[in-house]
Amino acid sequence: MVVHVSKIVWRRASRSNDQGGHCVEVASLPGAVAVRDSKDPEGPRLLVSHEAFRTFAVSVKGMGST
Repeated sequence: MVVHVSKIVWRRASRSNDQGGHCVEVASLPGAVAVRDSKDPEGPRLLVSHEAFRTFAVSVKGMGST
């Protein structure tokens, strides 16, 4: 399945703000999750499987806030 980039809905983490901090955005796609740097929205995007993203998210949540 092909998804046109103009149709992708990106979401930013709820703890993010507009103060220029580090932030990633994610978008759920059929069969994958897209990840990009919010400060460079036209830059590279990483595509990972839903399962790989779930594993990553659980690992990050387990680290606590630093």
